[in-house]
Amino acid sequence: MWDYLEDASNYKGFAEKIQIPQNEAELIAMLTEAQASGIPVTIAGAGSGLTGGRVPEGGWSISLEKLNSIEIRDGSAVCGAGAILRDLHAAARKTGQFYPPDPTETMAAIGGTISCNSSGSRSFLYGATRRWILRLRVALMDGRVIDVRRGEAIDFEVPAVYKPASSKHSAGYPLAPGMDWIDLFTGSEGTLGVVIEAELKLLPLPKELLNGIVFFSSDEDAINAVEAWRHVPGLRMLEYADQASLELIRAKYDDLPRQAAACVIVEQILEDDSALDAWEERLTAQKALAEQSWFGSTEADRERFRLFRHSLAEHVIALVRQLGFPKLGSDFSVPVEKNREMMAYYRNRIASGFGGRSVIFGHIGDAHVHVNLFPGNDEQVAEGKKLMQDFAAKSVELGGTIAAEHGLGKRKRDFLPLMFSPAEIAAMQAVKLRLDPKWLLGRGNLFPTSPVHPAA
Repeated sequence: MWDYLEDASNYKGFAEKIQIPQNEAELIAMLTEAQASGIPVTIAGAGSGLTGGRVPEGGWSISLEKLNSIEIRDGSAVCGAGAILRDLHAAARKTGQFYPPDPTETMAAIGGTISCNSSGSRSFLYGATRRWILRLRVALMDGRVIDVRRGEAIDFEVPAVYKPASSKHSAGYPLAPGMDWIDLFTGSEGTLGVVIEAELKLLPLPKELLNGIVFFSSDEDAINAVEAWRHVPGLRMLEYADQASLELIRAKYDDLPRQAAACVIVEQILEDDSALDAWEERLTAQKALAEQSWFGSTEADRERFRLFRHSLAEHVIALVRQLGFPKLGSDFSVPVEKNREMMAYYRNRIASGFGGRSVIFGHIGDAHVHVNLFPGNDEQVAEGKKLMQDFAAKSVELGGTIAAEHGLGKRKRDFLPLMFSPAEIAAMQAVKLRLDPKWLLGRGNLFPTSPVHPAA
């Protein structure tokens, strides 16, 4: 039972009851009963979240793990909310297709990835989950079910709220007059409705890919390479890991170059041989450790490099659990032209208090890296939380977002006022009250409390 009451960030909660509906009808019955009785409901994804969004703070926890069907079509897949991302990838591949969003945690539930508008390593080319949703089937707290396709506008008025200049953003509701229902539900973190089923767009598998992990002897050289390679034709992945990240996984990869101070991970769709030949010149121009870098074009190579990327997040989560304190990780993204400035700010602030107790890696192609701090005592936890607050404020100052792909959940809901005005937050809360008048669904996510207290 404990698995339903925590997530990967080590955030823990409690519930009066854990419910696992076998089908849509059972889910509707549970929601209707909860609505009538004024019982808060938290939808539990697969547990890979990092903000406490699936963790209940009382009421019922409802897991949709049994709603896990996957139907592959030509150009799309119809998935139950409990279907696992890894299974969707595998099923699509058998038909010569793929689902572009590529969150690091492939054991995530499809409903969970929609809830926080996940993105991942291929977001550099393909963007986040929202872009790939064709249809959603959603249950509301009163038992109503709505089935909406891309292009169907909401049937009530909303104002436009602030939209950051970063290429990625998933914080609050992206309100805009005439917006899609799909855009409203995606990224709403389980606070507006319960996704039952989704139809997702698929693309044909590329004929040939080149994958590489390029090592550098200085962090400056790695950042220079990122800026130089942003416009490489066909590039669909541009990732980064600093020296501390490499040291964290060195025991698992004994062939990591000893002089490596950072690495950049790339994946490119190859159109012809000239695309491959151009990399020799790029590596020389950007002072890469060319002979020690890893390149490959086979499925085995891609899987090896995928596991390399995944091991960074795995080792961070393992270290957090070992230390026994909550995970302190950033999810900020700034406009790409502000990438250097944000990276320098991270480095300078970390050096003043968390030197030797941090790693930085992630989606640098979108100016979206994850800073992870490792506090060793309660005082450092407090310092780390203050540092994350400062990072969030700096991101907003540079035109960026307070959450790019993880959402805010319960752990980061206090960031919302850093980006949105009281009037904008009130507009979001009004939408929640419209769809969830008793403020029962996903209580504690995004907003600390209800702005009103309707009678149960």
